[in-house]
Amino acid sequence: MEIVTTVFYLLIVLGVIIFVHEAGHLLMARAFDIRVLAFSLGFGPRLWGFKRGETDYKVSAFPLGGYVKLGGEHAEERTEDPRDFVNRPRWQRILVYLAGPLMNVVLALVLIATAFMVGINLPPRKLPPEIGLVMPESPAAQAGLAMKDRIVAVNGQPVTEFREVQMAILGAPEQPLTLTYERAGQRAETVVTPVRILPDGYGDAGIAGPGKVIIASVLKGGAAAAAGFQKGDHVLAVDGRTINTSTDLIAYIQKTSGQEIRFEIERNRQRMEIPVTPQGPADQGRIGVSLDFGIFQRYSFTEAIVESFHYNVDLVNQTYQVLGKVLTRQLEAKTALAGPIGMARMIGEQANRGVNYLIHLMGFISISIALLNLLPIPVLDGGQITILLVESVMRRDLSMTLKERLTNVGAVLLLAIMAIVIFFDVQKLF
Repeated sequence: MEIVTTVFYLLIVLGVIIFVHEAGHLLMARAFDIRVLAFSLGFGPRLWGFKRGETDYKVSAFPLGGYVKLGGEHAEERTEDPRDFVNRPRWQRILVYLAGPLMNVVLALVLIATAFMVGINLPPRKLPPEIGLVMPESPAAQAGLAMKDRIVAVNGQPVTEFREVQMAILGAPEQPLTLTYERAGQRAETVVTPVRILPDGYGDAGIAGPGKVIIASVLKGGAAAAAGFQKGDHVLAVDGRTINTSTDLIAYIQKTSGQEIRFEIERNRQRMEIPVTPQGPADQGRIGVSLDFGIFQRYSFTEAIVESFHYNVDLVNQTYQVLGKVLTRQLEAKTALAGPIGMARMIGEQANRGVNYLIHLMGFISISIALLNLLPIPVLDGGQITILLVESVMRRDLSMTLKERLTNVGAVLLLAIMAIVIFFDVQKLF
């Protein structure tokens, strides 16, 4: 049943992203009065559809993609019709190709902004490289790191954000890292060897950046719901005791069963106190919440748009950083890349966490697909744009034979990339 649910979510997520991408091509072609012969979600045999005017709108058998077929787009279909794609100015053709990725960018902005308005546990921008949590028995704990330590360098390279520390750890499973840190004004060094976390194979040292214990969900009918707790509340203290980890909070709640305790929380940047009485047998008190650690972010409409823009810019920068690490062999390709199987697994996991996390992942996938399509591989939008730009500089068309060869090479390269990432996905499953 879980597999069926995951496949359902995968089809929904990819369907929306692909529809928006192809709609971009369609709308731009319509704006220039270019003939559109087909609009397809998926490839292969036609399963269902309808025809309106000269355009066949359809759903095809293989859902991992889609296409818009334009009149005269291929050499063998070329006519003298001025509405044919090849007969339009190059700048118009470039905009038609560019419209798909741009629509994915717009979709990513909207989805991430929606997640921020609903509220989501995500590290804020420019998070300082300070340790907010050390898991017991983790590599970081064994190396002597503690909460409030500020990491200033990794393998001698200065860091200014916790994200840089995370990237170094993720890319170094089972590889020793020398961390330089500051504690109480004193600087010291220690060696941490991240463990390899399966199935993805990334490194984990057992630390998190600055954050607080968060109310991840509130059980209906429980003591916390009756007391007025809400999803996303940051727990600061209980009965005057500072709370640093969910383990501390759970232990305190369990031993105070039947006794009123007072929570100091932060909600929407305001502090408040909430009294609640844990229910249950002695030493097994519960208030009816699940806990998380981090920083819960919820913004107004305007703030969410601004934060979404910055977040997507950061995603683009991180993507290129990761690709750079893969190309320079600082990061294993199978750790950094995911195919349809890996994507399905991630979608299933985020759907289980909540709709806000699924929306966030959709935004991440949408911006990733935009970047993928802009790569200068001839069968992709970026490759076609590159060819048109070269022709614009040369002030003449490349020969159809050369274009066909470039397209064939691009198709083989794309299929090889797909085969590799699917192979990585299968490896991760086992």
